[in-house]
Amino acid sequence: MSENTKIEWADHTFNPWIGCTKVSPMGCANCYAEADFDKRRHRVVWGAGQPRSRTKTWGEPVRWNKTNFYECSVCGWRGSDKDDEFSRPKKGCIHILAPARQRVFCASLADVFDNEVPVQWLGDLFELIKSTPNLDWLLLTKRIGNWKTRMQAVLDYYQSRIPPTPTPRSVSDEESDAMNWIDAWIRNDVDPIPANVWIGATVVNQEEADRDIPKLLAVPAAKRFLSVEPLLEPVDLGFDLPWRTPNIDWVIVGGESGPNARPMHPDWARSLRDQCDAAGVAFMFKQWGEWHPAMGDTSQGRLAVCKRTGGSFHISAGEYPRMFDMLDRCQMHRVGKKAAGRLLDGREWNGVPA
Repeated sequence: MSENTKIEWADHTFNPWIGCTKVSPMGCANCYAEADFDKRRHRVVWGAGQPRSRTKTWGEPVRWNKTNFYECSVCGWRGSDKDDEFSRPKKGCIHILAPARQRVFCASLADVFDNEVPVQWLGDLFELIKSTPNLDWLLLTKRIGNWKTRMQAVLDYYQSRIPPTPTPRSVSDEESDAMNWIDAWIRNDVDPIPANVWIGATVVNQEEADRDIPKLLAVPAAKRFLSVEPLLEPVDLGFDLPWRTPNIDWVIVGGESGPNARPMHPDWARSLRDQCDAAGVAFMFKQWGEWHPAMGDTSQGRLAVCKRTGGSFHISAGEYPRMFDMLDRCQMHRVGKKAAGRLLDGREWNGVPA
Protein backbone atom coordinates (compact mmCIF):
# COMPACT_ATOMS: atom_id res chain seq x y z
CA MET A 1 0.00 0.00 0.00
CA SER A 2 1.91 3.01 -1.26
CA GLU A 3 0.64 6.10 -3.02
CA ASN A 4 0.84 9.81 -3.52
CA THR A 5 -1.24 11.10 -0.67
CA LYS A 6 -3.74 13.85 0.09
CA ILE A 7 -2.43 14.05 3.67
CA GLU A 8 -1.26 17.64 3.95
CA TRP A 9 1.99 16.94 5.77
CA ALA A 10 3.37 14.20 3.50
CA ASP A 11 4.02 13.61 -0.20
CA HIS A 12 3.58 9.83 -0.11
CA THR A 13 2.25 7.17 2.21
CA PHE A 14 3.94 3.78 2.38
CA ASN A 15 2.59 0.84 4.35
CA PRO A 16 5.08 -2.00 4.65
CA TRP A 17 2.37 -4.01 6.40
CA ILE A 18 -1.23 -3.54 7.54
CA GLY A 19 -2.76 -4.18 10.94
CA CYS A 20 -2.42 -2.90 14.48
CA THR A 21 -3.63 -3.16 18.07
CA LYS A 22 -5.48 -0.32 19.75
CA VAL A 23 -3.35 1.18 22.51
CA SER A 24 -4.94 4.59 23.14
CA PRO A 25 -8.42 4.33 24.69
CA MET A 26 -9.34 7.79 23.38
CA GLY A 27 -7.25 8.21 20.24
CA CYS A 28 -7.78 4.71 18.81
CA ALA A 29 -11.51 4.52 19.57
CA ASN A 30 -12.60 5.37 16.00
CA CYS A 31 -9.64 3.97 14.05
CA TYR A 32 -10.25 4.51 10.32
CA ALA A 33 -7.76 1.80 9.33
CA GLU A 34 -9.50 -0.84 11.43
CA ALA A 35 -12.90 0.22 10.09
CA ASP A 36 -11.66 -0.17 6.51
CA PHE A 37 -9.27 -3.12 6.49
CA ASP A 38 -10.77 -5.20 9.33
CA LYS A 39 -14.49 -4.46 9.52
CA ARG A 40 -15.16 -3.66 5.85
CA ARG A 41 -12.58 -5.48 3.73
CA HIS A 42 -11.85 -8.29 6.22
CA ARG A 43 -8.22 -8.29 5.14
CA VAL A 44 -6.59 -8.06 8.57
CA VAL A 45 -7.88 -8.71 12.08
CA TRP A 46 -6.94 -5.96 14.52
CA GLY A 47 -5.61 -6.87 17.94
CA ALA A 48 -2.80 -8.47 19.91
CA GLY A 49 -1.74 -11.90 18.72
CA GLN A 50 -3.17 -11.36 15.24
CA PRO A 51 -0.89 -11.64 12.19
CA ARG A 52 -0.09 -8.50 10.22
CA SER A 53 -0.38 -8.48 6.43
CA ARG A 54 2.80 -7.61 4.52
CA THR A 55 2.21 -5.51 1.41
CA LYS A 56 3.69 -5.91 -2.07
CA THR A 57 4.65 -2.33 -2.92
CA TRP A 58 8.14 -2.17 -1.46
CA GLY A 59 9.61 -1.09 -4.80
CA GLU A 60 7.73 2.22 -4.83
CA PRO A 61 10.02 4.09 -2.38
CA VAL A 62 13.00 3.00 -4.47
CA ARG A 63 11.33 4.63 -7.49
CA TRP A 64 10.50 7.80 -5.54
CA ASN A 65 14.11 8.00 -4.40
CA LYS A 66 15.20 8.33 -8.05
CA THR A 67 12.62 11.03 -8.90
CA ASN A 68 13.42 14.72 -9.31
CA PHE A 69 11.15 16.53 -6.86
CA TYR A 70 10.35 20.25 -6.51
CA GLU A 71 8.44 22.80 -4.47
CA CYS A 72 7.01 26.13 -5.66
CA SER A 73 7.90 29.08 -3.42
CA VAL A 74 4.77 30.95 -4.56
CA CYS A 75 1.82 28.54 -4.38
CA GLY A 76 3.40 25.76 -2.33
CA TRP A 77 2.86 23.09 -4.98
CA ARG A 78 5.05 20.04 -4.51
CA GLY A 79 5.65 17.32 -7.05
CA SER A 80 7.94 15.65 -9.54
CA ASP A 81 8.85 16.68 -13.07
CA LYS A 82 6.57 13.86 -14.26
CA ASP A 83 3.41 15.45 -12.78
CA ASP A 84 0.96 17.34 -15.00
CA GLU A 85 1.11 20.40 -12.75
CA PHE A 86 4.87 20.65 -13.31
CA SER A 87 4.34 22.21 -16.74
CA ARG A 88 0.71 23.36 -16.30
CA PRO A 89 0.47 24.96 -12.85
CA LYS A 90 -2.90 25.25 -11.15
CA LYS A 91 -4.46 28.54 -10.03
CA GLY A 92 -2.57 30.50 -12.67
CA CYS A 93 0.69 30.38 -10.72
CA ILE A 94 3.92 30.64 -12.67
CA HIS A 95 5.97 28.14 -10.73
CA ILE A 96 9.17 29.31 -9.07
CA LEU A 97 10.60 25.90 -8.34
CA ALA A 98 13.41 24.68 -6.16
CA PRO A 99 14.53 21.10 -5.46
CA ALA A 100 12.77 19.59 -2.45
CA ARG A 101 12.97 16.42 -0.42
CA GLN A 102 10.01 14.05 -0.50
CA ARG A 103 8.30 13.25 2.80
CA VAL A 104 7.08 9.65 3.21
CA PHE A 105 4.53 8.87 5.93
CA CYS A 106 5.16 5.34 7.20
CA ALA A 107 2.78 3.69 8.13
CA SER A 108 -0.76 5.05 7.89
CA LEU A 109 -2.45 1.64 8.24
CA ALA A 110 -0.20 0.17 10.92
CA ASP A 111 2.39 1.11 13.53
CA VAL A 112 6.11 0.80 12.81
CA PHE A 113 6.91 -0.23 16.40
CA ASP A 114 4.00 -2.64 16.87
CA ASN A 115 5.14 -5.69 18.86
CA GLU A 116 3.26 -8.09 16.57
CA VAL A 117 5.34 -7.17 13.50
CA PRO A 118 7.97 -9.83 12.70
CA VAL A 119 11.45 -8.54 13.47
CA GLN A 120 12.66 -9.53 10.01
CA TRP A 121 10.04 -7.23 8.42
CA LEU A 122 11.19 -4.34 10.58
CA GLY A 123 14.77 -5.04 9.55
CA ASP A 124 13.69 -5.05 5.90
CA LEU A 125 12.05 -1.67 6.43
CA PHE A 126 15.19 -0.11 7.87
CA GLU A 127 17.27 -1.56 5.04
CA LEU A 128 14.83 0.20 2.68
CA ILE A 129 15.06 3.48 4.62
CA LYS A 130 18.86 3.36 4.57
CA SER A 131 18.90 2.66 0.82
CA THR A 132 16.65 5.67 0.00
CA PRO A 133 18.60 8.69 1.33
CA ASN A 134 16.72 11.15 -0.91
CA LEU A 135 13.48 10.51 1.01
CA ASP A 136 12.61 11.86 4.44
CA TRP A 137 10.89 9.03 6.28
CA LEU A 138 8.27 10.19 8.79
CA LEU A 139 7.84 7.38 11.32
CA LEU A 140 4.75 8.21 13.36
CA THR A 141 3.92 5.88 16.23
CA LYS A 142 1.60 5.49 19.19
CA ARG A 143 4.29 3.31 20.78
CA ILE A 144 7.23 5.68 21.08
CA GLY A 145 8.36 3.82 24.20
CA ASN A 146 8.97 0.73 22.02
CA TRP A 147 11.64 2.36 19.85
CA LYS A 148 14.75 1.09 21.61
CA THR A 149 13.49 -2.44 22.38
CA ARG A 150 12.28 -2.99 18.82
CA MET A 151 15.49 -1.61 17.31
CA GLN A 152 17.51 -3.83 19.64
CA ALA A 153 15.39 -6.80 18.56
CA VAL A 154 16.28 -6.11 14.91
CA LEU A 155 19.97 -5.84 15.82
CA ASP A 156 19.80 -9.13 17.76
CA TYR A 157 18.12 -10.77 14.76
CA TYR A 158 20.94 -9.72 12.44
CA GLN A 159 23.62 -10.76 14.89
CA SER A 160 21.99 -14.17 15.38
CA ARG A 161 22.49 -14.85 11.68
CA ILE A 162 26.25 -14.46 11.88
CA PRO A 163 27.78 -17.90 12.54
CA PRO A 164 30.74 -18.29 14.93
CA THR A 165 33.07 -18.40 11.92
CA PRO A 166 31.54 -16.01 9.42
CA THR A 167 31.64 -16.86 5.74
CA PRO A 168 31.52 -14.25 2.99
CA ARG A 169 27.82 -15.01 2.43
CA SER A 170 26.65 -15.34 6.04
CA VAL A 171 24.82 -12.01 5.80
CA SER A 172 24.25 -9.79 2.80
CA ASP A 173 26.00 -6.47 2.36
CA GLU A 174 22.65 -4.72 2.83
CA GLU A 175 22.01 -6.54 6.10
CA SER A 176 25.52 -5.83 7.35
CA ASP A 177 25.16 -2.14 6.55
CA ALA A 178 21.75 -1.99 8.23
CA MET A 179 23.10 -3.82 11.29
CA ASN A 180 25.93 -1.33 11.72
CA TRP A 181 23.56 1.59 11.09
CA ILE A 182 21.03 0.41 13.69
CA ASP A 183 23.75 -0.36 16.23
CA ALA A 184 25.18 3.16 15.87
CA TRP A 185 21.69 4.68 16.05
CA ILE A 186 20.87 2.86 19.30
CA ARG A 187 24.15 4.00 20.83
CA ASN A 188 23.51 7.52 19.47
CA ASP A 189 26.91 7.87 17.87
CA VAL A 190 25.77 8.20 14.27
CA ASP A 191 27.35 11.29 12.72
CA PRO A 192 25.03 12.69 11.71
CA ILE A 193 21.96 10.99 13.21
CA PRO A 194 20.15 9.24 10.30
CA ALA A 195 19.49 12.38 8.31
CA ASN A 196 16.41 11.03 6.54
CA VAL A 197 14.49 9.74 9.58
CA TRP A 198 11.93 11.89 11.39
CA ILE A 199 10.38 10.35 14.50
CA GLY A 200 6.87 11.35 15.59
CA ALA A 201 4.51 10.45 18.43
CA THR A 202 0.72 10.67 18.40
CA VAL A 203 -0.85 12.31 21.46
CA VAL A 204 -4.52 13.23 21.79
CA ASN A 205 -4.82 14.52 25.36
CA GLN A 206 -2.76 15.82 28.26
CA GLU A 207 -2.17 12.40 29.79
CA GLU A 208 -0.58 11.09 26.59
CA ALA A 209 1.46 14.27 26.11
CA ASP A 210 2.90 14.05 29.62
CA ARG A 211 3.69 10.37 29.17
CA ASP A 212 5.05 10.26 25.62
CA ILE A 213 6.81 13.57 24.91
CA PRO A 214 9.74 12.72 27.26
CA LYS A 215 10.00 9.32 25.50
CA LEU A 216 10.07 11.04 22.11
CA LEU A 217 12.82 13.39 23.24
CA ALA A 218 14.93 10.39 24.24
CA VAL A 219 14.98 9.06 20.64
CA PRO A 220 17.86 10.31 18.46
CA ALA A 221 16.31 11.71 15.28
CA ALA A 222 16.96 14.29 12.57
CA LYS A 223 13.54 15.78 13.37
CA ARG A 224 11.00 15.05 16.10
CA PHE A 225 7.34 15.82 15.64
CA LEU A 226 3.98 15.45 17.34
CA SER A 227 0.71 14.51 15.69
CA VAL A 228 -2.01 15.87 17.96
CA GLU A 229 -4.86 14.25 16.05
CA PRO A 230 -7.59 13.75 16.91
CA LEU A 231 -7.29 16.61 19.41
CA LEU A 232 -9.79 15.67 22.11
CA GLU A 233 -9.03 18.07 24.97
CA PRO A 234 -6.77 21.03 25.77
CA VAL A 235 -3.08 20.11 25.71
CA ASP A 236 -0.10 21.96 27.17
CA LEU A 237 3.06 20.76 25.41
CA GLY A 238 5.32 22.15 28.12
CA PHE A 239 7.40 24.31 25.79
CA ASP A 240 8.09 26.63 28.70
CA LEU A 241 10.31 23.88 30.12
CA PRO A 242 13.83 24.69 28.88
CA TRP A 243 14.72 21.08 28.15
CA ARG A 244 11.76 20.68 25.78
CA THR A 245 11.72 23.84 23.67
CA PRO A 246 14.50 23.12 21.14
CA ASN A 247 13.78 19.41 20.82
CA ILE A 248 10.34 19.29 19.16
CA ASP A 249 10.56 20.52 15.58
CA TRP A 250 6.97 20.20 14.38
CA VAL A 251 3.41 19.98 15.72
CA ILE A 252 0.54 18.77 13.50
CA VAL A 253 -2.98 19.37 14.82
CA GLY A 254 -6.32 18.10 13.56
CA GLY A 255 -9.87 17.19 14.47
CA GLU A 256 -11.48 13.81 14.02
CA SER A 257 -13.22 12.55 10.88
CA GLY A 258 -15.45 9.55 10.27
CA PRO A 259 -18.97 8.53 11.26
CA ASN A 260 -18.36 8.68 15.03
CA ALA A 261 -16.12 11.76 15.02
CA ARG A 262 -15.90 13.88 18.14
CA PRO A 263 -15.74 17.69 17.84
CA MET A 264 -12.65 19.77 18.59
CA HIS A 265 -13.03 23.04 20.49
CA PRO A 266 -11.40 25.84 18.42
CA ASP A 267 -9.47 27.18 21.41
CA TRP A 268 -7.62 23.89 21.80
CA ALA A 269 -6.11 24.32 18.31
CA ARG A 270 -5.47 28.03 18.89
CA SER A 271 -3.62 27.25 22.10
CA LEU A 272 -1.29 24.79 20.38
CA ARG A 273 -0.70 27.25 17.55
CA ASP A 274 0.23 29.96 20.04
CA GLN A 275 2.47 27.61 22.03
CA CYS A 276 4.36 26.73 18.85
CA ASP A 277 4.63 30.37 17.80
CA ALA A 278 6.10 31.36 21.15
CA ALA A 279 8.61 28.49 21.08
CA GLY A 280 9.60 28.83 17.40
CA VAL A 281 8.18 25.40 16.53
CA ALA A 282 6.62 24.73 13.09
CA PHE A 283 2.82 24.38 13.32
CA MET A 284 0.44 22.77 10.84
CA PHE A 285 -3.34 22.78 11.17
CA LYS A 286 -4.37 19.70 9.21
CA GLN A 287 -8.17 19.77 9.42
CA TRP A 288 -11.27 20.48 11.46
CA GLY A 289 -12.59 16.99 10.79
CA GLU A 290 -16.35 16.46 10.66
CA TRP A 291 -17.21 19.41 12.92
CA HIS A 292 -16.85 23.15 12.40
CA PRO A 293 -17.73 26.13 14.63
CA ALA A 294 -21.39 27.05 14.14
CA MET A 295 -20.61 30.77 13.60
CA GLY A 296 -23.94 31.85 15.09
CA ASP A 297 -26.10 29.68 12.81
CA THR A 298 -28.98 28.24 14.86
CA SER A 299 -30.96 26.83 11.92
CA GLN A 300 -29.71 23.28 12.47
CA GLY A 301 -28.84 21.00 15.35
CA ARG A 302 -25.42 21.35 16.89
CA LEU A 303 -23.21 20.30 19.77
CA ALA A 304 -22.01 22.59 22.54
CA VAL A 305 -18.45 21.52 23.39
CA CYS A 306 -16.84 22.39 26.71
CA LYS A 307 -13.40 23.98 26.39
CA ARG A 308 -12.18 22.62 29.71
CA THR A 309 -13.31 18.97 29.55
CA GLY A 310 -14.39 18.24 25.97
CA GLY A 311 -17.84 17.18 27.18
CA SER A 312 -20.76 18.19 24.98
CA PHE A 313 -24.55 18.33 24.80
CA HIS A 314 -26.93 18.56 21.84
CA ILE A 315 -28.84 21.71 20.91
CA SER A 316 -31.83 21.30 18.61
CA ALA A 317 -32.39 23.45 15.52
CA GLY A 318 -33.84 26.83 16.47
CA GLU A 319 -33.17 26.29 20.16
CA TYR A 320 -31.39 28.99 22.16
CA PRO A 321 -29.63 27.54 25.22
CA ARG A 322 -29.37 29.52 28.43
CA MET A 323 -26.36 31.80 28.60
CA PHE A 324 -25.26 30.11 31.81
CA ASP A 325 -25.21 26.71 30.07
CA MET A 326 -22.91 28.06 27.34
CA LEU A 327 -20.13 29.33 29.59
CA ASP A 328 -16.82 27.91 28.34
CA ARG A 329 -18.56 26.15 25.44
CA CYS A 330 -18.49 26.48 21.64
CA GLN A 331 -21.36 25.45 19.36
CA MET A 332 -20.25 23.08 16.58
CA HIS A 333 -22.06 22.00 13.39
CA ARG A 334 -21.46 18.64 11.76
CA VAL A 335 -20.78 19.63 8.14
CA GLY A 336 -18.40 16.90 6.96
CA LYS A 337 -14.64 16.91 6.54
CA LYS A 338 -14.56 18.53 3.10
CA ALA A 339 -16.91 21.39 3.99
CA ALA A 340 -15.21 21.98 7.34
CA GLY A 341 -11.87 22.49 5.61
CA ARG A 342 -8.65 23.46 7.32
CA LEU A 343 -8.81 27.21 7.90
CA LEU A 344 -8.10 28.31 11.46
CA ASP A 345 -8.98 31.94 12.12
CA GLY A 346 -9.37 32.53 8.40
CA ARG A 347 -6.10 31.13 7.10
CA GLU A 348 -4.16 27.93 6.49
CA TRP A 349 -1.30 27.05 8.81
CA ASN A 350 1.22 25.01 6.83
CA GLY A 351 4.36 25.18 8.90
CA VAL A 352 7.00 22.51 8.19
CA PRO A 353 10.51 22.22 9.68
CA ALA A 354 13.27 23.57 7.47
